[in-house]
Amino acid sequence: MKHIVILGNGISGITAARHIRKLSNNKISVISSETEYFFSRTALMYIYMGHMKYEHTKPYEDWLWKKNRIELIQAHVKEVDTNSKKLVFTNGQNIGYDVLILATGSISNKFGWPGQDLKGVSGMYSYQDLEYIEKYTKDIERGVIVGGGLIGIELAEMLKSQGIEVTFLVRETSFWNNILPAEESELINNHIREHHIDLRLETELKEIIPDENGRVKAIKTNNDEIITCQYVGLTAGVMPNIAFLKDTEIHLDRGILVDEYLQTNIEDVYAIGDCAQHKNPDPSRKPIEQVWYTGRMQGETIAQTICESKTKYQPGIWFNSAKFFDIEYQTYGNVGNELKEGEAQFYWEDKSGRKCVKLVYDKMDKAIIGVNVFGLRMKHEVFEDWIKNRKKIHHVVSDLRKANFDPEFTKKHEKEINKIFSAEIV
Repeated sequence: MKHIVILGNGISGITAARHIRKLSNNKISVISSETEYFFSRTALMYIYMGHMKYEHTKPYEDWLWKKNRIELIQAHVKEVDTNSKKLVFTNGQNIGYDVLILATGSISNKFGWPGQDLKGVSGMYSYQDLEYIEKYTKDIERGVIVGGGLIGIELAEMLKSQGIEVTFLVRETSFWNNILPAEESELINNHIREHHIDLRLETELKEIIPDENGRVKAIKTNNDEIITCQYVGLTAGVMPNIAFLKDTEIHLDRGILVDEYLQTNIEDVYAIGDCAQHKNPDPSRKPIEQVWYTGRMQGETIAQTICESKTKYQPGIWFNSAKFFDIEYQTYGNVGNELKEGEAQFYWEDKSGRKCVKLVYDKMDKAIIGVNVFGLRMKHEVFEDWIKNRKKIHHVVSDLRKANFDPEFTKKHEKEINKIFSAEIV
């Protein structure tokens, strides 16, 4: 019987633990310094907004871990010794392992801004971040958010829910336009402003200014404008949490380098989830993919490799979903912020400015490559099938109703989309 130690109790680590237990009687220990029990990280914003309590975010009852003989250890690891196969905790204790799975997640980016370590400055990733934000946004007038991505938009919604005014600094010319095409990015710009967010495009943070007690009192932009605020949210992306591994023999780049079996260069040491960087990713995927479902898939895959037979990680067709205030977003396949050579597109936008569909297809054979959907709900399995089997764009549009996942009495737009498509695309 092997002792499998999993460092990190997020979706990757916990999925690995659960599936290893299903497949074996190995001893399993899960170590985390964040929380004692696994919780849904995407639900943190709803705790702040008062829609949920922390206990509502735990997918499993607390008794499940003991019943399934999964040991939970709340501790912080300061050192990984791969030669003697042990982890050393900050309290001086240590634990040995036969197999180590690194699932340490991400941390918020900091770019050396003056004042970034003042009181009232934080990221929004961990449960501790949530507690910090709750403490430092109590009864304040204005918060400034730095960085225009998915975490930034969540934090903006959180602050507005408490009646806090929000200034949103985005260095790009349009919101998230390093990911979204121009039309979709502009749609979200407008939606952010509809929610009375002070959106500042092409504006960067230069300095965070303290008061006499070492707390935020204002920020200075790259235009030397002073904006008074009492909280600053740093949401300019995240990076793999790997600093504690820099003195080990484990090969690192931006993340922990792994092969197609999620193994590092060290025997019996694996990495999964946000902290893993794939050395040879599928051409349609990125080396680091910090999303919930890829972490879950990697947890399932590593369990197969450890307990049964070596199994390659095969994520399939890219997809993701998110929410921008009231607008839901889904993407399947490959939709870049700009068309690549040999690609064409069809774009439909509802007159409300809150719904749109972007279909990207191959110019030569008209096969569907990817789709963006805003304000509508589409079935994942339908678009996965269409993209995998390279269905023609005309087939996709004519059969779009098949993919619709909106509730029964929601307004349908397929006829309008078909009409516009027929007029624009030969």
